[in-house]
Amino acid sequence: MPSFAAKCLDCEAHTPYHPLTNSCPECGSEWMEACYDLDAGKFRDATFSDGPASLWRYSELLPLHNPSQYPSIGEGWTPLFPAHQLGMLLGLPNLYIKDERQNPTGSFKDRQAAVTVAALLEHNINEAVICSTGNVAIAFSAAFARAGLKLWAFITSLVPPDKMHEVAIYGSQVIKVTGTYDQAKKLAAQFSLERGLFLDRGVRSITALESMKTIAFEIAEQLSSLQLPTRKPSTWSSPDWYIQAVSGAIGPLGVIKGFQEMHVAGLVDKIPALACIQSAGCAPMAKAWEADLDVAEPVLSPKTHITTLTTGDPGRAYTLLRQRMLEAGGGTIDSVSDEDAFRALSLVAKVEGLSIEPAAAVAFAGLIKLARQGVIHPDDVVVINCSGHTMPVESHLLGPAWSKDISVDDFAFPSHPREGIVAALTQIDQTQMRNVLIIDDQADARRLIRRLLEAQGTFLVDEAESGPIALQLVKQSVPDLIILDLMMPEMDGFALLDLLRAQMPTHDIPIVVVTAKELTSVEWKRLDGRIEQLMTKGDFFVEELVEEIENALSQER
Repeated sequence: MPSFAAKCLDCEAHTPYHPLTNSCPECGSEWMEACYDLDAGKFRDATFSDGPASLWRYSELLPLHNPSQYPSIGEGWTPLFPAHQLGMLLGLPNLYIKDERQNPTGSFKDRQAAVTVAALLEHNINEAVICSTGNVAIAFSAAFARAGLKLWAFITSLVPPDKMHEVAIYGSQVIKVTGTYDQAKKLAAQFSLERGLFLDRGVRSITALESMKTIAFEIAEQLSSLQLPTRKPSTWSSPDWYIQAVSGAIGPLGVIKGFQEMHVAGLVDKIPALACIQSAGCAPMAKAWEADLDVAEPVLSPKTHITTLTTGDPGRAYTLLRQRMLEAGGGTIDSVSDEDAFRALSLVAKVEGLSIEPAAAVAFAGLIKLARQGVIHPDDVVVINCSGHTMPVESHLLGPAWSKDISVDDFAFPSHPREGIVAALTQIDQTQMRNVLIIDDQADARRLIRRLLEAQGTFLVDEAESGPIALQLVKQSVPDLIILDLMMPEMDGFALLDLLRAQMPTHDIPIVVVTAKELTSVEWKRLDGRIEQLMTKGDFFVEELVEEIENALSQER
């Protein structure tokens, strides 16, 4: 058997791989995948460590003989970095973001395009057809342009015009289909069949599925360099959870295959649980998973604004994904609303400084949901796929205070212009701003709460790292509200609360306690009637915090 072969998933026949072979020559099944000699003694960490900083460092486990024919510009090897502030908010200190936005066209689909085009070049295929909800068409168009190949891109009319325009700019022939994504796929398949052209068939295309394995390889290698607690040093490492938004399942199917191959080869000691998240308006896989079904019922009319996740009929892809999840690390397939996704989009931008598209936000909304339900545990190592071609943020996602307006005609500039404009800016809407004092000995916790409040545009925030400092600050300027932690050295929150309530003018200041401490019955009695609200760290989000603050400010003690 060669170094790799196409294996039929139904009759297990092994045949040589060719991009234009769409079915098993033995039984006619359209479901085949690449298989390799994964002798545990053949592959070691060092096998890949000297490779390029791209997905091509793993070329020995890709279905190619000569990948150097492809004019790569660094697809893959995207950053894996800790999400400190989001992790703090969720109570997940080991949360990591796999930033697939750093691929050439901004999504993990660049991996699919690169490996596919490399295979086409090997087999002297110069023309191909794809069907896409946006990101695949952009990635393939860029890759085909670099390789000098012709691409026909079938795109549903629901795709944002900006994405269609980018596909056309690369020189692809755009076929705009008025209909659903599933209908557009049927037209693309008919067109490619009539012309005898290569058609990227998503999870049924060997190169597409194999390209997604490289995400798993990179995560395992990158986690090994982080020296996580309870993990063996200098060995590849699997996370406890891998989370991704899913439409047709190609991403998670490729990732789980990658971890399975590493496990067989002895590179990792386990396969992570997968959390595959869908938009509730088009969630055939999530509904089938919840009902414990092996086959997903198609969604004929998707009702979601997140067009990149509108695969209404996943077909056998769901069945295969379910089977492999149950056989391997387990996990869940769940759904979130568009509203939850847009809230997550806003939150990730505010606390992590990442601009993401709604499809990526679906994964983050799923992370939030699973963390709050306790499905994901505080000590779990979690990696979330942050992919997507960043699009302009819609204005309806921003609150009413997203900007402050000034006119140069409203101010008389003094002889020192810089001082004048600084003074002008500091006077903007001061009467509408509320002063909040955060008292917490942990700088990270203060910074996070400050960031969440200042991003609303209606709060002026000050900080105190201890009780004595807080008492000095309230003497100088009495805030409208205090956010108080209970666990602090020198003077804890209970003692500080006693002092604040015992003297004027702090006797009536609304106080919201934000703490990680589990209170005893005696401690609850010490707080009873003396604070407006108690919120647990790692168990609230910006909307809830702001709502509690607004409620506290509106009440008279």
